[in-house]
Amino acid sequence: MNDKHRKRVEILLEALPYIKEFSGSTVVIKYGGSAMTSEELKGDFATDVALLKYVGINPVIVHGGGPDISSYMQRLGMEVSFVQGLRVTDAATMELARMVLVGKVNKEVVSLINQHGVPAFGIGGEDGRLILAEKRMVRDEDGEEVDIGQVGRIVDINIGILENLGRDFIPVVASVGTGADGTSYNINADEVAAALATALEAEKVIFLTDVEGLFGDMEQRDSLISECSLECVGKMLAGHKISRGMIPKLKAIESAIEAGVNSAHIIDGRVPHAVLLEIFTRAGIGTKVA
Repeated sequence: MNDKHRKRVEILLEALPYIKEFSGSTVVIKYGGSAMTSEELKGDFATDVALLKYVGINPVIVHGGGPDISSYMQRLGMEVSFVQGLRVTDAATMELARMVLVGKVNKEVVSLINQHGVPAFGIGGEDGRLILAEKRMVRDEDGEEVDIGQVGRIVDINIGILENLGRDFIPVVASVGTGADGTSYNINADEVAAALATALEAEKVIFLTDVEGLFGDMEQRDSLISECSLECVGKMLAGHKISRGMIPKLKAIESAIEAGVNSAHIIDGRVPHAVLLEIFTRAGIGTKVA
C-alpha cells in the first residue's frame, strides 16, 4: 500500500469509533458566519450534514441571517440598530426578517442539502408553534430597561414536529418564534440552537463561527482552549474578556450543558468541512465544552 492510500485508510479508521459512538444520536448545528456567505463553504457544510445523516446521525440545523437582514434593510433605507447585540425589531423590520430568514436563507440551506440526495425540510419557529416565545426587554449600558420591539425570549419548544419528521428528513430551522397571541418574534439563533438541543436531548450542539474557538487570552492567538468546563465558561463571562458576539454563544452553551446536553462545540466555520473535522477526529478543530 502506498503512502497516499495508507493515509486515506487511516482517516477512515480514525472516524470509525466516532461513527459508532454517535450513530443514532441527535446533533444540533448552529449555522452561521462565513460558512453562510462563501459559496465554497456553503457546499462543504451541506456535504458534511448529508454525510452525518448517511452514517446514522440525526443533524438538526438552526440558522439566523443577520447580515442578509441588515443588507436588505439598508437597500430599503431602513435604520439598522442594535442594543446589547440584539437587533431593534419594529413591525416593519420583523416583516422583513421573516421574509429573509424563512423565505430566502432557509430555502437556500434546504436546497443545498437536498442536492446531496438527503431530504431536508425548512421550518420557521412559527410553524406548528415550534418555538413559543414572549417579548424580551433588555437593559442598555446605563442599566435602563429598553423596549427593542419584536425580539423574543423562548418560553417553550414543541418538538413533536421535529421528532416525527426528523427521522427521515434533516430539519432546517429559522430563528423566529411566535407568541401566545400570534405575535412574531425575532430570536437569537444561538438561543434557539441551545433550546432545541435541550428539548431533543441532543448529544451535541455545535456553533459555527468566524473564530477558531475560545482563547485564554484574546491577544495571544496560541492560547486556543481545546476543552473547557462550565466553570471556565462562567469565568470568561464574568471576566468580560470575550468579544460581544461570543457572549450569547457562551450563555447558550451554559444553558444547554446545565440542561443535560453532553457537549457543546465552538468551531471555525471558515475551515472547509469543519463539522466533520470536529466530530470525527481525535483532535477536533475548536473548543469543546463539557
